[in-house]
Amino acid sequence: MNAKPPTVRGFWAGKVRLRPALIGLVAFVGLWLWWPIAPAAARQPMQTAQSIQPYLDRVAEAITEFSLDNGMRFIVLERHQAPVVSFMIHANVGAVDEDDGKTGVAHYLEHLAFKGTSRIGTRDFAAEQVLFTQLDAIFDDFLIAYAAGDADRATELQGQLAQLQQEAASFVVQNEYGQIVQQAGGVGLNATTSADETRYFYSLPANKLELWMSLESERFLDPVFREFFEEKEVILEERRMRVDNSPIGTMIERFLEESFVSHPYRRPVIGYQEDLLLATRNDIQTFYDTYYGPGNLTVAVVGDVDPAEVRRLAEVYFGRYQARAVPPEPVVDEPPQTAPREFALALPSQPWYLEGYHRPSLNDPDHVIYGMVDSLLVGGRTSRLYETVVDNAQVALDIGSLNGFPGDRYDNIFLLYGLTAPGHAPEEIGALFAQELERLQQELVSPEELDRVTTQARADLLRRLASNSGMASLLAEYQAKTGDWRNIFDNLRAIETVSADDIQRVAQTLFRPENRTVGKLVQASAE
Repeated sequence: MNAKPPTVRGFWAGKVRLRPALIGLVAFVGLWLWWPIAPAAARQPMQTAQSIQPYLDRVAEAITEFSLDNGMRFIVLERHQAPVVSFMIHANVGAVDEDDGKTGVAHYLEHLAFKGTSRIGTRDFAAEQVLFTQLDAIFDDFLIAYAAGDADRATELQGQLAQLQQEAASFVVQNEYGQIVQQAGGVGLNATTSADETRYFYSLPANKLELWMSLESERFLDPVFREFFEEKEVILEERRMRVDNSPIGTMIERFLEESFVSHPYRRPVIGYQEDLLLATRNDIQTFYDTYYGPGNLTVAVVGDVDPAEVRRLAEVYFGRYQARAVPPEPVVDEPPQTAPREFALALPSQPWYLEGYHRPSLNDPDHVIYGMVDSLLVGGRTSRLYETVVDNAQVALDIGSLNGFPGDRYDNIFLLYGLTAPGHAPEEIGALFAQELERLQQELVSPEELDRVTTQARADLLRRLASNSGMASLLAEYQAKTGDWRNIFDNLRAIETVSADDIQRVAQTLFRPENRTVGKLVQASAE
């Protein structure tokens, strides 16, 4: 009888880099705070409701939008204060769109999108293609051996893969795509994958508009998924660091599985370990073919540009894309939660307390109110939960929230969490959370407190709008998720109309015991 095949860890292993627990929590859930806040944002005079409307009117007047014949949409905002321009490509696809057994492919594809094309990143593409075919054939054989439990054969094929990978590496020009951007004066070249979307972005000098059009159109018209197996190692290591070797990462993954019964949000963005191991190049190609059609891409261009020139170049470069069928929407059939849920994990970690409630999507009319409830509870050191739990009772070292977790295209979770202080238990945090949530349900917030969170909500959004990259991010996101970028400005106006009664109404609807899931991460007993 053959021995058991190598484990995922044994087959693609790497070094583990540990991070502090709180940083690990933020990193795992995908809160990529990548939009820079321009220094000028702090000097914006738009701090009152009366001054917002003229600003919004000026911004809206400077925005041009158009769609190509293939369905690809562009939003262009002229800002001539500096000779720079920020770009955002928003692919309306994320982990929520994956199938069971194929988790992690959206994130995998994002990694591979930086590997170049048939002309960028290679010394001899024809020779590479031959090796790609051979590598994939060997990996198909490995999958057969893995499924059959044939460890000897799997190990032999691993060696063959490694040898061919070395040969293929000789044709790769490492990071040529990034080097081209950097040499042109580009900054901030990066991408993110979340539950809802995948975004590709950077900024360039304004006179490099055509270079961006050329590079990005080639990237998605002619992608080459080179270094496929090397990137598999990178992503498996990323999962080990964020989840398997991270108690809070393990806890968050379990929390989503407990909070949702059937919603695709219950699956991790990074993907499950087994799915990542078994993913093939064909899986990535199929996902790309399905979700990266031009009709599923939204582009925002913000900065020192001429909208007419943006349109001309877009038609030249991106107009080459062939239209594709509209990708299917994910099946979301999550039943309403009718009873409280609770679980505990014992791991070698500081104790944590997590408490989540189901809330509606970004498109709900009360969306901005949920954000203001979040600000009241957790928005800084003067927030209610921070003062009660951290400052006064000192049962937690820190507290936080994730409003719209793990995404907000669909109904999601309003999550509160706390890192327990030494000598205290997670239950103590839960008791104080309950006290403050009941207070919010029973008592109207004071005019002073309402004014504070209204100002904070307005300022937070305006700071993002003040930078080119922040504006590009929001324009593309709101167009893709809500169908109209103008809803950004509607949210700003809605913030001004929120009343104490609205806060209380949403709190009473949201913080119901039957709508709650509690997770406790406790210190494992020493053996």
